[in-house]
Amino acid sequence: MDFIEVVRNRRSVREYTTRSIERSQVERLIETAILAPSAMNQQPWVFAVLLDPERIASYAQRAKSWLLANLSETTFDASARQMLEDPTFVLFYDAPALVLVMSKSSEAQAMEDCCLAAENLLLASRNEGLGSCWIGFARPWLNSPPIKHELGLPQNYHVVAPIALGHPKAWPVSHGRNPADIQWLG
Repeated sequence: MDFIEVVRNRRSVREYTTRSIERSQVERLIETAILAPSAMNQQPWVFAVLLDPERIASYAQRAKSWLLANLSETTFDASARQMLEDPTFVLFYDAPALVLVMSKSSEAQAMEDCCLAAENLLLASRNEGLGSCWIGFARPWLNSPPIKHELGLPQNYHVVAPIALGHPKAWPVSHGRNPADIQWLG
């Protein structure tokens, strides 16, 4: 696809096949992610990858339970409870791969730089025919000290973008976009 086509056709995919993702494919996606702009060239990103669907499913259930028990301690609106209480809702959508885009720095702009890297990864995924979905719900659980310890992540790393990754069962249709709100300043 050409670049504009990739951007226009990127979707948050929430239904994946069971087909696995190759390590080399994830490495290519991450190589594209790190081409993102970075304030003062700090490149604060680091990536953690899980390619074990059973562990991902287990983490999805544990994170969902934790969120239900601790929702008031997060920044999520109380209306999120209804989604989390739905027994059919699976946090990582049964994806066969999970990529955590993390910041290893607390410097100014580090989080934004990681968001830029995550966007590159999302677009590169679409270009390779893979679906992806940024799972913001998972961030508080993944950033909790016990879970960082369990995963072997340094406590000073901050999970910015948990991304489910896999082969989509189908590409979702576009929800469309509102017209751009442009305010010309000159």
